[in-house]
Amino acid sequence: MSRFFWLRENHAVTGSFVAAHKWGLPGAICHTCGATWATSGHQYPAVDLSQMPERREFEKARPEPFSEFARLRELVRPLAPPDAVLPPGTTFGPLVGRASGKFDPFTSLGDSLWVVLRDALERLQAEGLRGLLGCQTELRFRQKNPPEVLELQIEPHGRLHRDCIPPEVPPPCATCGRVYFRLPDEPILDAVTLPPELDLFRVGNYATVIVGTERFKEAVLRLGLGGITFQELPTR
Repeated sequence: MSRFFWLRENHAVTGSFVAAHKWGLPGAICHTCGATWATSGHQYPAVDLSQMPERREFEKARPEPFSEFARLRELVRPLAPPDAVLPPGTTFGPLVGRASGKFDPFTSLGDSLWVVLRDALERLQAEGLRGLLGCQTELRFRQKNPPEVLELQIEPHGRLHRDCIPPEVPPPCATCGRVYFRLPDEPILDAVTLPPELDLFRVGNYATVIVGTERFKEAVLRLGLGGITFQELPTR
């Protein structure tokens, strides 16, 4: 049976960064459920909006009525991966910001976004790991000869199992699709929904949780690539 691991940051790392993606969808104000919301974990750094005439409409984070959010989502949809859901708050393009310290092969921003040194990514790709896409960043270092830091585009696939989601969670809003619940203390993955073709992915219904396969974990440890700790997640 396959084993899966939640990627968590190693708090002993010394490198850090403060950054945001260049573009993003606004939050949504839903007239049906009454919520004003945006999500986290839907990040597509490989999606380049620089040639879009409307790109400035994606430069400022803000809430918009759902109809305006939906209009902007359809403008960007042709540039996104074919199956991308693109909820409110989805971000695109390179990370822009400041970085400092000595970067490990992997460095995280709150467990929900990972950057990787180019050499480490190439070594993992040479191991045959699937689904590892590194994207250029625009991180500014003060030091001379800064490292080449790439952001991993990690797309949502699979789901948490219903057994770990509280039964009182309401169904998604019919208009905006919002469904909210706190991350369970003991997450369980729904085995039949997990992507067999990927070694790294986000959980589709809780996209801030990033999961690697046993193959991914073994390769990281064998190659001595620091910066990650692994927490096994059960499947059902």
